[in-house]
Amino acid sequence: MLKREYYLKRIRPFYQENSLIKIIYGLRRAGKSVILNQIKDELLKDKTDESHIIYINFESLDYSFIKNAIDLNNYIKQQIKDNKTYYIFLDEIQKVKDFEKGINSLRITNQCSIFITGSNSKMTFKELSTDLTGRYVSFKVNPLNFSEAVELTNTKDYKKLLFDIFEWGSLPQRFSFEDDITKLNYISDVYDSIVLKDVVERLGVKDITLFNKVWQYILETEGREFSATNVLKYLKNEYREVSAETLYNYIEALCSTFIINKVYRYDIHGKSILKTLNKYYVSDLGVKKIKNTNKETNYSICLENLVYNELIFKGYDVYIGKLKDAEVDFVAIKDKKIKYIQVSLYLNSEETINREFGAYKSIQDNYPKYVISLDDVDMSTNGIKHLNVFDFLLNEDF
Repeated sequence: MLKREYYLKRIRPFYQENSLIKIIYGLRRAGKSVILNQIKDELLKDKTDESHIIYINFESLDYSFIKNAIDLNNYIKQQIKDNKTYYIFLDEIQKVKDFEKGINSLRITNQCSIFITGSNSKMTFKELSTDLTGRYVSFKVNPLNFSEAVELTNTKDYKKLLFDIFEWGSLPQRFSFEDDITKLNYISDVYDSIVLKDVVERLGVKDITLFNKVWQYILETEGREFSATNVLKYLKNEYREVSAETLYNYIEALCSTFIINKVYRYDIHGKSILKTLNKYYVSDLGVKKIKNTNKETNYSICLENLVYNELIFKGYDVYIGKLKDAEVDFVAIKDKKIKYIQVSLYLNSEETINREFGAYKSIQDNYPKYVISLDDVDMSTNGIKHLNVFDFLLNEDF
C-alpha cells in the first residue's frame, strides 16, 4: 500500500492537538480512508493503547444507529473509560445529521483528538455552522499525483505512465485493475455514485438527462473560458432549456463534490483576480473517459490539466493569466511569490515555439517564467526556462 507521505507529514504535527479537529476531505475514492488508517497505524506504532483508538466508518451498517449529533456524542462518550487522550476517527462523517455539533461537544472535553473525513459539499466548510469556526485544521486529499503514481507502480517508463493517466486518471484503486473494461467499470461506478449521491439527490435534480448534457459540455470544453451564454445556446440547439440560475447551481454542485475545480483569471498587469470567464479543470482525468464522446483523447488538454493539478498539489494558488491581447496558461502563487507557466504537449514547430514563449513578451516583471512540454531538448531562451514535464512533475521543490 502506498504511504501518502505528502499528507501525513502535514497532519502529524496535529496528532496530539486535542483543541483542533483534523478534517480530511476531497473527492470520493481519492484515498482519504487510507490516510485515516495510516494515521491510526502510526499512533499504534508509537505505543498508543489500542483501546484509546475509536474508528467509525459511517459507510458500514454497523454504525447505522448513529443518525445525528446526539447519537454520535453519546456513543463516543460510552467508549471513554478513563481521563487519557482518545483518538477518534470518523470516516464519511457527513452521513450524520448536524455532525459538527456532536464533534464540537466531544472536542470541548479536551481529551479527544478527532480526525474526520468527508466527500461532499458539507466538507467544503461553506455550510458548516459557526460551531466549528476556528476550531479545525483542514487537509484536502486529491487523487495520486504523478510522483505517487510512479512510486505505486514502481515504473521507470514515465512516458507510458503519463499517457496511461491521461486515459484513466489516477484514483488509487484503479491502478490495481489491468484490463480496460474493469478500469472503465470501476471509474464509471465511482463517478456515477458521486453524481447521483452528492449532486442529483442533494439538489433534487428532476431532469437527469439535462444535467448530464451540462456535465458533458463542461468536460468537452475543458480548458476554455466558460460562458453561460454559450452553454445555454448549446442546450437550446439540443432542444433543451434551463435557467442561468439552475445552470450555475449544477456547476457549483459539481465543484462542491471536488470533481471539477473553478479557476479564476488573474489580471497580470493589474495584479487583481477577475471573477468572470473562468475555466474548469477536472480533479481526475479518468472522469473524461466515461463522459467525453470524442473518440480520441486530447492529450494537450490532459497535460494542461495535469500541470494544473500538480501545482495545486504543490501548494500553489493557481489562476489563468490575463493580458490585454493574450493569455498565460497559469499564474501560480505561493508565499506571495509568482511563477508564470505555459504548457504545450510538444514544441514541434516554429509556430508553437513562438506562441508559447511569445506569450511572455508583454510581461515586464522579473518573476520566473516557464514553458513545460514533453520535449527532451532544452529550449530555454531570453530568461524563459523550458522544463521537460517529468522534471516538473518529479521535482518536489518546484
